[in-house]
Amino acid sequence: MAKKTPFYDKIVENKGRIVEFADFLMPVQFEGIIPEHNTVRNSVGVFDVSHMGEVEIKGDDRLKFVNYITTNDASKLALDQVQYSTMLYPDAGIVDDFLVYNLKDRMLLVVNASNTEKDYAWIVENKKYDVEITNKSDEIGQLAVQGPKAEPVMQKLFDLDLSTIKFYHAVETGMKGIPVILSRTGYTGEDGFELYLDRKYAADVWDMVFSAGKEFDIKPIGLGARDTLRFEMRYCLYGNDIDKTTNPLEAGLGWVVKLDKEEFIGKESLLAIKERGLQRKLIGFQALTKGIPRHLQEIYAGDEKIGFVTSGTFAPSLKKGIGMGYVNLAHTTIGTRLKVKAKEPIEVEIIKGPFYKHGTRK
Repeated sequence: MAKKTPFYDKIVENKGRIVEFADFLMPVQFEGIIPEHNTVRNSVGVFDVSHMGEVEIKGDDRLKFVNYITTNDASKLALDQVQYSTMLYPDAGIVDDFLVYNLKDRMLLVVNASNTEKDYAWIVENKKYDVEITNKSDEIGQLAVQGPKAEPVMQKLFDLDLSTIKFYHAVETGMKGIPVILSRTGYTGEDGFELYLDRKYAADVWDMVFSAGKEFDIKPIGLGARDTLRFEMRYCLYGNDIDKTTNPLEAGLGWVVKLDKEEFIGKESLLAIKERGLQRKLIGFQALTKGIPRHLQEIYAGDEKIGFVTSGTFAPSLKKGIGMGYVNLAHTTIGTRLKVKAKEPIEVEIIKGPFYKHGTRK
């Protein structure tokens, strides 16, 4: 049976259209994907992301253990710093991509909703050193406040100067007497904050955030706009762009893989892949003709099938179709023109970097 997040009643109250997603009842949209997308690009919106998983790691060896199960170098994290990372199977297939929080007395791994149980089981299965592992997902509510007006909204609710919180950093603090973890990460390309809180405070926190944002016409945002915002920044989606059949090097995530670390799960396989050379790479492309690329459509160079689309959508900020996909290494040069096989073939061009380049955060 699908779970309800602690903000479910507020979502229903705001007429969110509910769908089942990752075993949760979640809002796919409120007023519509495009207006919600534009709200976040231009002002400020609020996402219920309580479906995300939170795995807490305590103990004297927590940093050493997290470094062993992740590809990035957690030993480089300062106190209250956040890091994007991946976990791998021994063959270098991706278990998940997630955020690592280095807090005062614990590490917090914030994982993809659909992977929470699998990730927790994998972490426990690979336990070593002096650590205590707890799945805190059902206890925590999480709101993300995203958009260029996020800071002035949130500043009303905190005594500390929010401009001092750097990107990919967090602070454990109080929000009008409610204990929260406040972080500044985000996935939309805009400035923004995340609030982690005990689920019993959910209704009060929701009301405070919306009251603070009233002057900026703050609005709730659904999964649909969350996906288009994420995709315009070219962030990988687990289950589409990355999964157990892909490795981080071919997925363009080599920057979160530190092969000079002493030991981590999947390291030997990654070294072998690097020595052998990549066979394919994940590319980003924009449509030059009408049409929207879709998941699993074939990609062609002339008459040669060279790969497939992993994700595709209409980009509201760009007013054109965009996509990502794996193609043979020989066809990955920026500017290369290819065709996506659809009802009417779509001509596309490989581009560098994010699709949307004007966000308040890059």
